[in-house]
Amino acid sequence: MFKRLLMFSLSFTLLFNCSFTKKPEFVRLENFKVIDSNAKNITIRTEALFLNKNDVGGTLKTDDLKVYINDLELASVVSDEFDVPKRERFTIPLTVKVATESIMNDENLGSLLGSLLSQSLKVHIKGDIKYKIMGYSSTYSVDEIQDVKIKF
Repeated sequence: MFKRLLMFSLSFTLLFNCSFTKKPEFVRLENFKVIDSNAKNITIRTEALFLNKNDVGGTLKTDDLKVYINDLELASVVSDEFDVPKRERFTIPLTVKVATESIMNDENLGSLLGSLLSQSLKVHIKGDIKYKIMGYSSTYSVDEIQDVKIKF
């Protein structure tokens, strides 16, 4: 009887002393960079910045992010689940490879010429990042546009 009471008390204390007041806060996408550009692919990297004030972690999944370059949908971000650290500010890397031939098509010719002259691409990332913890799930809407410098 004493063991059960002790286990119940311990479980109750742990459950209610851990703070889980709200989901981690999505701050912004930052550090847009072209990390590689060659004849076949352009690789773009950015980081999603979050702030978790809770004593519990969880996971983040980024499968529903679409990438638009010069207003054309050209890629999706597909990644593994990321573990959310507790009580921390953290970033998750988002890397996208876009085939250069998909940028250089008839529909995109005008904006491509503008990009070559300005040496930048208009990168638009839009979609949802999903957060899960112990049966609870929530989504963050992402809609960020950034001009990214490219070097030839």
